[in-house]
Amino acid sequence: MRTFWQLVLANARDIGRDKMSLFWFLAFPVLFILLFGFIFSNEGTPTYDVGIVYNSGNPLADGLVKGVSAVPVFKVHTGDREGELQALKKGKRSLVVEALSPSFATMAGGDPLKVQVYYNETQPTARQVLLPVMEQLLSEAERRMTGRPKVFDLVAEPVQSSDLRMVDFLLAGILAMALMQLGLFGAMRAVSLREQKILKSLGATPLRRSLLLVSEVVVRIGMALIQTFLIVLIGYAVFHVKILGSWLALLGAVLLGALTFVSMGYMLAAFPRTEEAGIGLVQMVQFPMMFLSGIFFPVEIMPSFLRPVVNAMPLSYLADLLRQIMVAAPPEYSIATDIAVLGGWAMASFVVAARFWRWE
Repeated sequence: MRTFWQLVLANARDIGRDKMSLFWFLAFPVLFILLFGFIFSNEGTPTYDVGIVYNSGNPLADGLVKGVSAVPVFKVHTGDREGELQALKKGKRSLVVEALSPSFATMAGGDPLKVQVYYNETQPTARQVLLPVMEQLLSEAERRMTGRPKVFDLVAEPVQSSDLRMVDFLLAGILAMALMQLGLFGAMRAVSLREQKILKSLGATPLRRSLLLVSEVVVRIGMALIQTFLIVLIGYAVFHVKILGSWLALLGAVLLGALTFVSMGYMLAAFPRTEEAGIGLVQMVQFPMMFLSGIFFPVEIMPSFLRPVVNAMPLSYLADLLRQIMVAAPPEYSIATDIAVLGGWAMASFVVAARFWRWE
């Protein structure tokens, strides 16, 4: 056992002398959370510029302007038709409402008042969000004018106890990314040792070669805990991200994620003969997971044909598990599913690595 811990210490010192490895495994995730945290931490309630074209002095038109101005997310601008439409084309308006029909001027005829609403078809927010809000606003105005009682009364009851900011969403995703990078690229050291014939030479010594690999795994787990501490500390101290779940559960999730990707790393390290080939193989696995596992954005916005790919990636489940524990984010999968899939990947990767591992 003493020999084993001496190996662990020797591996830790060796990694400490490799400044590039320290940067990628420790400094890079910290820079990542600082960069994205500052970008997304100042988000607030969005506002939308709405232009209204109308004739002042008319009670109906004036009431419409007051009603639209009462919506908190609307910033109302008034002007002539050509000027407001030109502002819409330039992206300075989200909607332009025109209340110039003859019915507004005469308040007679019994015909429905025509309210023309213009929007930019290249902006999905205007079509999917703002138009329904405007339609609801006009329906409420009609109800007040006609005196017809409401049939349905919608009562909204929030389930989530706190608002999930973008920086809260990103913190767990970046931690998952850091654990993936540590596991996949950390195993490439074994490929380097094999290429340099060091693993083969150890076979002629009393030291078991397997102890060297186990000691490296222990070092990776220790680095994973350091990564977690740094990322959580920066999230709390700089961006005020509070851990809502159990710290023990978070520790278990980090250990499971680290073991999963360390196992995957050694599975990939079993096949290449050179370190360059190993890094290329890892990058082929790493890049799709970085951009398709939802660590930077919700997976529900992805096209439906990509969902089977997302559901096959272990990083999707690690990010989801960490978000549920850390910030109580709405789940993509159940916690039991996350744990089962990560455990399955860890076991399968270990079996493949043991079956195809080469010492020389």
